[in-house]
Amino acid sequence: MDRDSARQAAVLMLFGALDDVPATSTKPLVSADLDVLLIERAHTLSDHPGQVAFPGGGVDRTDATIVAAALREAEEETGLDPTGVEVLGMLPEVPLPVSNFLVTPVVGWWARQSPVDVVDYGESAQVFRVPVRDLLDPENRVSAVLKRGRFPYKGPAFVVNGVVVWGFTAGILTYVFQELGWAVPWDENREIPAPI
Repeated sequence: MDRDSARQAAVLMLFGALDDVPATSTKPLVSADLDVLLIERAHTLSDHPGQVAFPGGGVDRTDATIVAAALREAEEETGLDPTGVEVLGMLPEVPLPVSNFLVTPVVGWWARQSPVDVVDYGESAQVFRVPVRDLLDPENRVSAVLKRGRFPYKGPAFVVNGVVVWGFTAGILTYVFQELGWAVPWDENREIPAPI
């Protein structure tokens, strides 16, 4: 991937306290009310159609900062009020060669929650909050496998809310959970085809 020609992008990894949707996992891995905001991308998009992702997208010329881009995109995709988000920091940018993006994950805490839902069905199929405890549960962990050409892909994935979280989003979640000391061993040999 040519970093000079890659487009800058930002995603919002937004943690909050669940309102009325409890974790289904009963394993005491983290607080039962901690969740993260995700979207399912519209199936008609040219980049990563139908994939579960953090809200986010390309950085525009009008965005003063990477953080501003992540908050703007999250508002456009989910309707959240960005003034209720406390930005905790940024992770290092991650190259996404398949779509030629350099993506910076912005980590936030949802201090003053606002309603969220699909704003534009041309961009998102659904907006939902997932309990972190459900993501950490080894019973919800698999490896997603994609076989194209000479270099097959195999990476961590989560099966929650009737969807598979894989690829970039699953990689970032896995990294953060490991760094926070929340990671729980799971069977990496349990494989499913990557949903594309």
